[in-house]
Amino acid sequence: MLKKVPHTYVIIFFLIVFCALLTWIIPGGQFERESVVVNGVERSVIQNGSFHKTDSHLQTWQVFSSFFDGFLSTSNIIALILLIGGSFWILNDSKAIDIGIHTFLKRLKRLERSKVLAFVGVHNIVLVSVMTIFSLFGAIFGMSEETIAFTIIFVPLAISMGYDSIVGVSLCFIAAAMGFAGAFLNPFTVGVAQGLSHIPLFSGLEYRILMWVVINIFGFAFILRYAAKIKKTRPNQSFTKMMPTGGRAMKAQL
Repeated sequence: MLKKVPHTYVIIFFLIVFCALLTWIIPGGQFERESVVVNGVERSVIQNGSFHKTDSHLQTWQVFSSFFDGFLSTSNIIALILLIGGSFWILNDSKAIDIGIHTFLKRLKRLERSKVLAFVGVHNIVLVSVMTIFSLFGAIFGMSEETIAFTIIFVPLAISMGYDSIVGVSLCFIAAAMGFAGAFLNPFTVGVAQGLSHIPLFSGLEYRILMWVVINIFGFAFILRYAAKIKKTRPNQSFTKMMPTGGRAMKAQL
């Protein structure tokens, strides 16, 4: 019988209780801080060798007020996450994203008449365009596991274009994961980390955009290379062909 994992709030509460118990065991101490200016921004940093012991602040009833204190100190991030999450679910429930993707793909098919685009490959343009959209979703508002719902759209689409289900999953899930890894405006990772570090929100944007571009270039190149191989030798070179019986059964259902 499989054991059910406790709810996230339960895990967080037990971590808070554990940290409160440590205040009764670990002696108190602190570093001295000083204000410095880094790239025109004033920051509070720790002075080297300034650690000294202080009176311990034993935690008891503060365990129950920690949630409120945490919400209060990070209220700007919480509000941003709620707004972005609500906006995404409105787009998702209204099917605006699905309709936009289908319209986008239909219009791209008309470009096959162009010799230049035909030389580059309209299918390659479609793949890169869709992956760029989902990579931006992952980089801007942290879209990740939500892309699983889009596999219903892109797996049949990829198979109809002469590819396999792996390419269909890559269009949405892998692309969003690459965007999440190189996120430059993701409030769930960058926003929370910078808020806890007391540095300007979303500072260093240029460097993260550069990293996002580099990650996407290598990731897209790998997926396009795999897709081209599948289109020529399908299904002999497909990863789903190399899977055990369960993978082949899944591919047969698709």
